[in-house]
Amino acid sequence: MMETVGMILCGGFGKRLRPVTEKIPKPLVEIKDDYTILDKQIFDFRNAGVNEVYLLCGFLHEKIEERFGDEYLGVKIHYVVEDEPLGTLNAIRLGMEALDEEKQCVIRNGDIVSDLNIRKMIEEGEKSSYPITMFITQMRSPYGIVEINGDKLVSFKEKPLLDDYINGGMYFTKGFLDFGEFKTGDIEKTLFPVVAKENNLGYYKEDGLFWMAIDTSKELETVKKEYESRTDKPWGYEKVLIYTDKYLTKELYLKEGYQTSFHYHKKKDETMYIISGAGYIEFEDHKEYFNKNDTIRIKPGTVHTIVATENTVLHEVSTPHLDDTTRIKDYYTR
Repeated sequence: MMETVGMILCGGFGKRLRPVTEKIPKPLVEIKDDYTILDKQIFDFRNAGVNEVYLLCGFLHEKIEERFGDEYLGVKIHYVVEDEPLGTLNAIRLGMEALDEEKQCVIRNGDIVSDLNIRKMIEEGEKSSYPITMFITQMRSPYGIVEINGDKLVSFKEKPLLDDYINGGMYFTKGFLDFGEFKTGDIEKTLFPVVAKENNLGYYKEDGLFWMAIDTSKELETVKKEYESRTDKPWGYEKVLIYTDKYLTKELYLKEGYQTSFHYHKKKDETMYIISGAGYIEFEDHKEYFNKNDTIRIKPGTVHTIVATENTVLHEVSTPHLDDTTRIKDYYTR
């Protein structure tokens, strides 16, 4: 299997986010205290097994280098600086020229926060007959939708997901891209339409996951609100929904093919309510499989790990012991 490297487009000016982006590049905008868009993206790459990342920089690139250095979270970091902004195609071309040999690449826009399963996208891209795979996601209406019947209005839907799909800002390529006659401009408007016309562009999609392109202050506030009680994990995320002196409710999102640590709680008595997805909880001597709407109780002192065979959302309702976790085996670097 060919090694896969990551590339992140970090060179934009972020004009629509000013004044936030007057002194820092957009990828360094914080979505949580001391946790930037780029922190999240490199964290996701590492947990997908991508251990080498090229940051395609421009505006205020020294700020990015100052934060990440040549290694971050165990990921080797390279910097490719575009002296003059000539569009995403030129930035990616420079990135590929910086590689010492032909490698598979996952290329992503530096302003997107998403729970995409990058590891699965790489696996699907490798198996695909297409040289390039684009992540696509369902478009959410920017406005509320009304439904009508005859001469009356019958219902409202607040910004629903539409049937249409959009470019999700992440691409997998099996090797070097052939840019042909294109030298500058945005790759989405130059090379990709040609590749699609030649029937060489495949797609990868995951429905129902969190995805947001941060282009304006409104989108930034949406992401910050998402992260008010959320902590990203190697396997997905954990979000505190209710925390009182009587009980605790968390939402856990596990990506397909991932699992929590093998752990137990000394005091916490918890019940898992499966909202969506499928998988199993592995105990010391058996496995208990689950699907949507199942309920599983885990008593204090019970050693277990949660394994997702599909993208899974579950609600964990327990006694109020927020940090009562003892890990026996961890499957990821923390």
